[in-house]
Amino acid sequence: MAPQREKGQGRPEPGGELPPLRLFTWEEISLRNGQAEPSRERWLVIDRKVYDITRFHERHPGGSRVIRSYAGQDATDPYVAFHTDKTPVKKHMKQLLIGELAPDQPSFEPSKNKLLVEDFRELQSTVEKMGLLKPNPFYFFVILLHILLLESAGWFVLWYFGISVTTFVISTTLLLLAQSQAGWLQHDLGHLSVFSNTKWNHIFHDFVMCHLKGLSACWWSFHHSQHHAKPNCFRKDPDIDFHPLLFSLGKPLSEELGKKKMKYMPYNHQHKYFFITMPLIVIPIFQTYSVYFMLRRKLWREFAWTVMYFARFFITFVPLLGVRVVWGQLLLINILESIMFTWISQLNHIPMHIDYDGNKDWVSTQLLATCNVHQSFFNDWVTGHLNFQIEHHLFPTMPRHNFWKVAPLVKSLCARHNIEYQSKSLLSGLADIVYSLKDSGEIWLEAFNHA
Repeated sequence: MAPQREKGQGRPEPGGELPPLRLFTWEEISLRNGQAEPSRERWLVIDRKVYDITRFHERHPGGSRVIRSYAGQDATDPYVAFHTDKTPVKKHMKQLLIGELAPDQPSFEPSKNKLLVEDFRELQSTVEKMGLLKPNPFYFFVILLHILLLESAGWFVLWYFGISVTTFVISTTLLLLAQSQAGWLQHDLGHLSVFSNTKWNHIFHDFVMCHLKGLSACWWSFHHSQHHAKPNCFRKDPDIDFHPLLFSLGKPLSEELGKKKMKYMPYNHQHKYFFITMPLIVIPIFQTYSVYFMLRRKLWREFAWTVMYFARFFITFVPLLGVRVVWGQLLLINILESIMFTWISQLNHIPMHIDYDGNKDWVSTQLLATCNVHQSFFNDWVTGHLNFQIEHHLFPTMPRHNFWKVAPLVKSLCARHNIEYQSKSLLSGLADIVYSLKDSGEIWLEAFNHA
């Protein structure tokens, strides 16, 4: 049984000195995962220091779910990966410090690959020395400029050439591409990889996400950080929350559903109904929930930017097309972008390993859940360089223009530790979504029939 912490222990008394830190074992820390007794406490470890986040997780600037997903575990590598400026973070950490690992305890849990962790931290140091975490703002200015040109061209085609089916299709295509590319740029800004100054990343993130796309930047950051913390980990990664209500994902989870005789949908046909469900509804649902999120959280600046997004669109296109056609065009663009976004974002994850959190090391967690798409100019552009999904997940704040530079180093690391580094063609990646859904559905059906 872990010893109980006395009030104020591990913190400085007024006018006094800091008392000696208490020593803990991994067994004691693993119990404080928010799910078990005592008192559903949540502790985590960073650089051998033990922090009590039981109350703090609800005030965590990056969202509660992302930090509590590491409760009871070592969080050193995700802490380093997510925080570009650690100075303000350390002020919070001092208040949460309650002790450290006992001298006889390893720096991380036995479930993690010691040599791999050490080699990755050495690689991380190399990446910093090479300057691969430093952004090139001019590169992203060009990205923003080409988005604005696509939007302007979408209006110009209708204004200059007149209204016809052909010009409407061309205009809608250009606006669709602008929305898709704006989605990748807001992704860069949300990862703090466009400017060295965090504040400027947040300011431009609000502009691109709210004014160019009509979505909440704050909601996206909370949601997406959770995905990066524990990708493809059921109940921790929100990107797979549609299991089991809509789909059955991954071999272990599909077997579990079948053995429990659970059936919310005909999962053995999910590779067929996938085409008419998730790709069609993702962005419209995001748009609706995003407005609700802004109002509930009273994010008035974001809400004002979003209102301006809709106002700008209608002021620009209603004189040319009329109100009803503009509503239809806006809905059409949302649905088409939803299809593009779903297929591109899921080809890196759905075909990969999906299961409960196994508390593996940072590299293993990311490599099990991600794969790459071969590099080419088109693949880089259409995916916003997220064809380098492995590199992006290992170094989430790295600017996209440096992914190709770090890729050989990551491949070398994987080769040294016999970890599969998966890279495939774009078409193969898209097809693998369907194949993996078909396989999971068959696994569920087999377990369901023979439970």
